[in-house]
Amino acid sequence: MIELSPEVVAVVMLGAVLVLVLTGYPLAYVVGIIALVVGMFVWQGQVSQMLYLRAQKIMLNYTLLAVPLFVFMGVMLERSGIIERLYDVLYLWLGGFRGGLAVVTVIVGTIMAATVGIITASVTLLTLVALPSMIKRGYSKSFASGACTAGGVLGILIPPSIMIVLYGPMAELSVGKLFFGAFVPGFILSILYISYIIIRSFIQPAIAPPVPVEERAMPFLQKTTKLFVALVPPAILIMSVLGVIFLGIAAPTEAAGVGAFAATLLTIAYRRFSFDVLKEVTLMTARLSGFILLVGSMSFAFTGVFLGAGGGQAVSEVILATPGGRWAAFAVIMFICFLLGMFIDWIGIIFIMVPIITPIFAALGFDPIWAAIMVCVNLQSSFMTPPFAMGIYICRGAADPSLGVTVADIIRGVIPFVILILVGIALLVIWPNLVLWLPSMMIK
Repeated sequence: MIELSPEVVAVVMLGAVLVLVLTGYPLAYVVGIIALVVGMFVWQGQVSQMLYLRAQKIMLNYTLLAVPLFVFMGVMLERSGIIERLYDVLYLWLGGFRGGLAVVTVIVGTIMAATVGIITASVTLLTLVALPSMIKRGYSKSFASGACTAGGVLGILIPPSIMIVLYGPMAELSVGKLFFGAFVPGFILSILYISYIIIRSFIQPAIAPPVPVEERAMPFLQKTTKLFVALVPPAILIMSVLGVIFLGIAAPTEAAGVGAFAATLLTIAYRRFSFDVLKEVTLMTARLSGFILLVGSMSFAFTGVFLGAGGGQAVSEVILATPGGRWAAFAVIMFICFLLGMFIDWIGIIFIMVPIITPIFAALGFDPIWAAIMVCVNLQSSFMTPPFAMGIYICRGAADPSLGVTVADIIRGVIPFVILILVGIALLVIWPNLVLWLPSMMIK
């Protein structure tokens, strides 16, 4: 058995992840191979059993059954046509204001976040529905694409969030409490985005002109009826999932099953359901869930080797020794998560970092629910900060080539939204009850 100091283990394993990820190999393979190689040096023949037990533990975690159910719910809802109808109605109400279509995009993205919760689906749908409408009416390409990307990315934070479903078991925290802890921060970000759009549209009216009156002419009563009809299905779905969790009727896993069933019924009600739709939704669910669980099992094995060899203790000692007290240490953790978001998929960050930083937050005296939500808000930026920036590339891939939207346009468009995420983090630091109030109101 080769003796490796905890400091060497920490540097080698974390450094190897950053280097090998840049080669383009899938994260699951990277962290799995690193865990196997380092584990062979540390434990030799015992490493295979340890890796197997770690992977088995995460795959048999009951809470993670919610992952495929929430994925199924989100993909099925995307096929239902509910979101397109909602956008068309809000278009009539807000299109007459400067920046109104971008505001509608963020509002629809917020509602999608509380129903769909899948970044790929949210950003793609907003790009297909909202981006052509804005650009054809004279909106700046960067301004419009930034709104589509930022609005779609809200789905990773506002419940039902796949990120939170994964975070809970890793930190041994209640997923239900994390769901409701994320609600207010998610809406704060949405309000910040809308405020930015309104202010910038007022300062630079040329980048977001109002929609002509003749395109949105409709009697008030008819518009109101359409709005009510469009809002009812998302409200039903939100209550069927989050309502039963808040009232203590069901745990997140069971609520996810209710949500999947409700989304299917809504798709049937809107006459969008067919065998082909069911086949597509099932295949997409299997693909996304398999990817998440593969990364999760390999990353969990990675953290098993890392923590077992003392790497977690070494990292903890360095961070706790940061000059400036616990808030300086907190800032270091947040900076590390922000930096990792530029290079590593958020799933890997959750599975690798959460078991390491959760004991550090406890040692620093931070509320575990608040600290977890702060990390989740931070990771919003990972979808909009190159070179990884999944949200940017999804938007670019879904955009109609005839619109002429480039990656550079989208990057320019999302930069203000990344800054607003940092503003949101500052607000939650100043007023932590914005996170903690709703979880404290939950019925046990």
